Amino acid sequence: MGGFSGIEVSDDGARFTAISDSGTWVRGTFTRTEAGTIDRIDLTAQGPLNDTDGTPASGFRADSEGLAIRDDGRIYVSFEGEARVWTYATLMGEAAWLPRHPDFRNMQVNSSLEALAIGPDGALFAIPERSGDFDRPFPVYRYSDGDWSIPFSLPRSDEYLVSGADIGPDGRLYVLERKVGLLGFQTRLRRFNLDGSDGVELWSGSHDNLEGVAVWRDARGRLVASMISDDNFLPIQRTLIVELALPY
Repeated sequence: MGGFSGIEVSDDGARFTAISDSGTWVRGTFTRTEAGTIDRIDLTAQGPLNDTDGTPASGFRADSEGLAIRDDGRIYVSFEGEARVWTYATLMGEAAWLPRHPDFRNMQVNSSLEALAIGPDGALFAIPERSGDFDRPFPVYRYSDGDWSIPFSLPRSDEYLVSGADIGPDGRLYVLERKVGLLGFQTRLRRFNLDGSDGVELWSGSHDNLEGVAVWRDARGRLVASMISDDNFLPIQRTLIVELALPY
């Protein structure tokens, strides 16, 4: 177990699905205290992400990074070894291709489609880890009705790279970013409208290599960001789930 790169959390904060960059998935449950903090985590199912022929994806095709689940259960996974998005009816089933934007073919290996989110209208939003230059904004790709577009971009600053994204129940885009400094991994969470406007930094901190984020609303009405770390399968790193009650 390890290498977790994407997470989705149920509307009530009780169940989660996560994917690893080794091409595997897990499902589980959270047991919470009365205050809402996680008290226990139980894994209930796990397995490989399959290729289009129904066999486990492997090698260059197994580097899964972004996860988005539609309200009807349809699953979308973005990959960065070969930049693409696959969709699944169930996690145990075979993958189906989504069309590829022409940009995907020229994206940097191991730095392409890192983040995936799904909007209230069912449109997908994909963001690469790198933009191509330090002063170049991150392009945001939108998939709807069989076509990709680039409706907006996100400003890049302070050497942060994109590691995850989600669209919260408030209809806004939450983008998780990280960089490596002298003290290890530094992480920040930014929020934008779905046209890229009104960007604001909500939080920054020093945890492990946080790569996936899911935003949901708890019983108190607070927005909560659940983030999961990628330990890179190294003993000096940890798999963490970090949760924040967002300030607004």
